[in-house]
Amino acid sequence: MVARVIPVNPFDLVIFGATGDLARRKILPGLFHRFRVGQMPLESRIIGAARSNMSGDAFRDQVRAALEEFVAADQRPSDDLAAFLERLYYVQVDATGAAGWSELAQLLRPDMIQAFYLSVSPDLFGSIADQLSKRGIATPDTRIVVEKPFGRDLASAKALNADLLRSFDETQIYRIDHYLGKETVQNLMALRFANSLFEPLWNSTHIDHVQITVAEEIGVAGRGGYYDRSGAMRDMVQNHLMQLLCLIAMEPPARFEPNAVRDEKVKVIEALGAVTPDNIVRGQYRDWNGMSGYPEDAGAPDSRTESYVALKLAVANWRWAGTPFYLRTGKRLRTRASEIAVVFRDPPHMIFPPMEGRKGNALIIRLQPDEGITLRTTIKEPGPGGMRLKEVDMDMTFADALGSDLHSQDAYERLIMDVIRGDQTLFMRGDEVEAAWSWADPLIAAWEESPLRPVAYDAGGSGPEESLMLLHRDGRRWRAIGA
Repeated sequence: MVARVIPVNPFDLVIFGATGDLARRKILPGLFHRFRVGQMPLESRIIGAARSNMSGDAFRDQVRAALEEFVAADQRPSDDLAAFLERLYYVQVDATGAAGWSELAQLLRPDMIQAFYLSVSPDLFGSIADQLSKRGIATPDTRIVVEKPFGRDLASAKALNADLLRSFDETQIYRIDHYLGKETVQNLMALRFANSLFEPLWNSTHIDHVQITVAEEIGVAGRGGYYDRSGAMRDMVQNHLMQLLCLIAMEPPARFEPNAVRDEKVKVIEALGAVTPDNIVRGQYRDWNGMSGYPEDAGAPDSRTESYVALKLAVANWRWAGTPFYLRTGKRLRTRASEIAVVFRDPPHMIFPPMEGRKGNALIIRLQPDEGITLRTTIKEPGPGGMRLKEVDMDMTFADALGSDLHSQDAYERLIMDVIRGDQTLFMRGDEVEAAWSWADPLIAAWEESPLRPVAYDAGGSGPEESLMLLHRDGRRWRAIGA
């Protein structure tokens, strides 16, 4: 199946921090792929902006090297690569000073869509936004893209929002969370709201519980300094997992329009009940079977920072009363896997003999590594000899069902094209970010005030034993990671 490519209008995209790791690994390869499939018009230009002193040719050589490293050889024909590099420019800009802004202004074309991607530290967001505004570079139609972290608590998130709103309207600000660009995450809305099969069942009458898992095989080595100041709650739960929870639990919006969708997501966060200490597990991986532990990887022997969090949450509204949401995320687990499991209630009266090991109906939405959807159903086992039941999976792996080209698209390239279109549906609004921090702050504050350390779990395992009890005491079980 070939994806239908809908070109966007010509644009000038300025990438601040264009020589950084995110630009090299994700942003520029994503733009190259969009160019190669014909979605990026030939008139469009990409302007790198950074403090490094280099020529345009040197920047293009650096981008060429990045594409050769992060784009497969069969996906970067030499003609396409050369044509893409011709659309690249570079300006040396001092984000906090005066140098380079006049040169940047001269490069930009007022008749084109203008977007500014701030792939820089959040402490530079305000100064760059101020410079774009006071120097007359930004227009009323300018789009500005900012990367997480959107603060480290409610106070800093509010300060960041205020910095941006001094120069830009909320309709111009695109707070990017790459999880929302994943094909399966976007399919959550299509699955629920475009199919009469599921939406009538999407409530506590029919759904027993929901599990959201984001497991990572890697540890924190190489980014221990950042991670030890953040931890799993700030790094993953408050943003990525919260977004997945919102999409699963939200009410149907009146229309598929950015603010209508985001209004419903905010309502979910505001409906989250208080989380008691017995419904939270914090863990930190320890060395095991030749793998290093968190203190070693983070360079912090006495660290009390969590590398694993599991929570039991309740959404206090009519739709979800009595249906718990279990969230977990962790580093150095047995494999890399992200999924949402919607587990349905058993029939009110089972007329067949009990089936050993029965797990029940479930809708499994896989985000990575193999994006797809699985529906677990119960059928009769083939053959004579009575009514023996068997559970089978009805599987749709996107790479198989929709073609490998769709599967290979990265979340960043989808989201950047949405920026150019002016579509904010998959981007977080300021009040949404602040609502998430309002929920997370009391939990983090309680941990920081507590003398208790996170419980230890073996590197390469499934997380702390205590997280298993979070479900066991409710008569439930976590799905095996990577099942």
